[in-house]
Amino acid sequence: MRVITGLARGRRLETLPGDNTRPTGEKVKESLFSAIQFDIEGRRVLDLFAGSGQLGIEALSRGASGCVFVDKNTEAVKIIKQNLQHTDLMEKAQVLGTDALSYLTRPGDRFDLVFLDPPYASELLIPVLNKVAPLVNDGGILVCETDDTVTLPEQVDRFAVARTYRFGHTYVWLYRYDPKEESL
Repeated sequence: MRVITGLARGRRLETLPGDNTRPTGEKVKESLFSAIQFDIEGRRVLDLFAGSGQLGIEALSRGASGCVFVDKNTEAVKIIKQNLQHTDLMEKAQVLGTDALSYLTRPGDRFDLVFLDPPYASELLIPVLNKVAPLVNDGGILVCETDDTVTLPEQVDRFAVARTYRFGHTYVWLYRYDPKEESL
């Protein structure tokens, strides 16, 4: 697994050994970042269920102003920190070893771009999606990765599904800010 482009282009990223963490596939990551490439620079990013941190690191490499990485697995936290050091992006990052729902109860944090990629069988995605959406600034984007057994709502808070991408059994749901939802 490598960083696709930007400041850390081509740098290899470590992943957790074993099957407990499922990194986003290269084809999925490339397509996702093609879809949001003009929505990254200067943005504040949240990478929940960060695993190796590859999505947040890719965003930082492409010019995001900062990223908060959240994963409850202590080994994942170590890998994220190693990957950030290897890519020279640590100064723009905050890495937290806590579960996603606990993190989302913290006051004050706001984001422009959020990556949600929980373990597929965890049933955490919809509760986390509902809790994180109010923390996303107007104009923001929510990106959710699921398997083909999950159907997500068309609307969450002020965000509507703008596009869904399918890669075999993997789906990527792209929610964009929908200003007409604020008037309802």
